[in-house]
Amino acid sequence: MLLVAWADLTVAQSPALPSPTHFGVQDGSVPEDPREAGRGQFSDFPSWPISKELPNDVFVFARLRFDSDSGHRGRWRGQGKWATDYPDADLNFSYRLQQLTAMQVSPKGVVVDIEAEQMRHYPFIYMIEPGHISLGADQAKTIRDYLMKGGFIMVDDFWGEEEWETFYAALKQIFPEREPVELADDHEIFHMVFPLKTKPQIPSVGHAMAGRDQGITFERWDAQTPHYRAIYDDKKRIVMLICHNTDLGDGWEEEGTDPWYFREFSEKYAYPLGINILFYALTH
Repeated sequence: MLLVAWADLTVAQSPALPSPTHFGVQDGSVPEDPREAGRGQFSDFPSWPISKELPNDVFVFARLRFDSDSGHRGRWRGQGKWATDYPDADLNFSYRLQQLTAMQVSPKGVVVDIEAEQMRHYPFIYMIEPGHISLGADQAKTIRDYLMKGGFIMVDDFWGEEEWETFYAALKQIFPEREPVELADDHEIFHMVFPLKTKPQIPSVGHAMAGRDQGITFERWDAQTPHYRAIYDDKKRIVMLICHNTDLGDGWEEEGTDPWYFREFSEKYAYPLGINILFYALTH
């Protein structure tokens, strides 16, 4: 659900992007228009016009579909963990992006599989809840090739040491020779468009409300410190940003659930940092 009133924030320009192409619908499990998911009504989600002069020169939010080995089933149409917060997070982020910046943004997101022909159309791909990810060797190579050819993946919403170890094993399949590097507080990704004074920890709305009186923002006792780790290419460009022990996606998805949560997490951190990460990806 969207909470449409928001403070006036800085507007920024963006580079031109490839024309949108919809993928990930071959088996019929993902609607071509994600607004058909969830409550199943287009009126539940906002839409907006895009440039008639350059109708294909728009940013399209792309989400990665992958296998999990835990047997966990997501809340939407029996999908796995990759579908967490879908489609609200994707659509809300796209809405705020076009509202707060000068970017042309598609009101429709896409889901892409780990296939080169699908991924290559999108310079920014969002990957959520990879704490039980299962990758084949071919999939690891596909992700590595996508990143080394200029792509960018933002990893989000996994918590604790067990999930980190599982994801790290998959990361070493992708990049056996590269190690994730913790970003310093003064890294440009935290100041790209909106200046942040801290590396934020964003909990799910349920955990935030439960820990509100105690000021607790972590979801597990072994996940008290948020980490923002980067994988760099040979030119020192970040190709993958790994947001561990934090959940930007819930800050997007649940912005209209509670006014306090919106003010303290969605408005203050989830949207500003998400936009910072995106602008870094599109300008480096």
